[in-house]
Amino acid sequence: MKKLVALLLAAGMVLVAFAGCTKEDPGTGGTSGADDKVKIVLLINGTLGDKSFFDSAKNGMDLIQEKYGDRVETQTVEMSYDATKWTPALIEFSEDEETDIIISGTWQMVDRVIEVAPDYPDKKYIVYDAEVDYSGGQYQNVYSIMYKQNEAAFLAGAASALASKTNMFGFVGGMDNVTINDFLVGLISGAQYVKPEMKFTSAYIGNFDDAVKAKEITLSQINNQNADVVYGCAGQAGLGSIEAAAEKGVYALGGDADQAMAFKGVDDAKAECIITSILKRVDNSLLKAVTESMEGTLQWGSSGSFGLADESVGLAKNEYYERILTQEQRDQIDEIEQKIIAGEITVPTAFGMDTQEIQDFVDAAK
Repeated sequence: MKKLVALLLAAGMVLVAFAGCTKEDPGTGGTSGADDKVKIVLLINGTLGDKSFFDSAKNGMDLIQEKYGDRVETQTVEMSYDATKWTPALIEFSEDEETDIIISGTWQMVDRVIEVAPDYPDKKYIVYDAEVDYSGGQYQNVYSIMYKQNEAAFLAGAASALASKTNMFGFVGGMDNVTINDFLVGLISGAQYVKPEMKFTSAYIGNFDDAVKAKEITLSQINNQNADVVYGCAGQAGLGSIEAAAEKGVYALGGDADQAMAFKGVDDAKAECIITSILKRVDNSLLKAVTESMEGTLQWGSSGSFGLADESVGLAKNEYYERILTQEQRDQIDEIEQKIIAGEITVPTAFGMDTQEIQDFVDAAK
């Protein structure tokens, strides 16, 4: 019955499959069938084309396919932003006998994974950019990937402060949650580390797909509050902030992937306004997790947190970055990066702060 409901509700989803001969047990590295492959499915609770977060996850699937070839079969499913489709899709692939590993991301998928995973103990689930609560000893077939985005945001905040003339930064978050605020806390800390007089104005859209609203908020921050560096920390919606920056001739930050290079030759005005992008290397982290799974070394029932030292977060240091910042400024950023990796700089994080503490931290930067 579950499967029937899943199939009915999930109808219309766009499936993008990639074929990849031995079926290896994804948890042990052993073999379970001579003619089968390890099937790995990525469920995207949105759509591709954001040139950032979800596209990076899709690139991770490409890296996995490239590394393992005909030993794996990878499939990427765009579930759209319609949340009613997410659980049915999760159930559908959990009930599929051929599927071995199911990957999904963002905090919005956590409750769905912990609802479904216990019913399918033979399946393996990877959740990225979110963490399952393992305190009760449950969910031993689920692995969580977390990112130290605050570290990369610290560097981007420093770069933004060095480029800014008005000393005002405009931040537009997708939703007011701890992960988005971890970016903001890192940005504020990094900017004020190199320029204590930097101020921040921030607002939230309420979703991750409304680029029009993101653009409207960003234009208001530029026009009314004199922001000359802006960041749409909002997935697909963040493209609206970049569009606003390009139109008004101010700087922007890209997110998750190298967005300046993605726009190069396609929309050069947008490429040229992006100082750098805060890289959240979802692709590298998914490749790492699947590699450990294939080798039988992944610690299922636990979470990993990756940052600058793991090359899972960082800055895009491309031709635009080199053009906008002087060599001296870039050297300063490199020095800060090494100090963070060495533990000489401890970057504040929104994780562990309560709502009021985050609000006080943000208010102090206004």
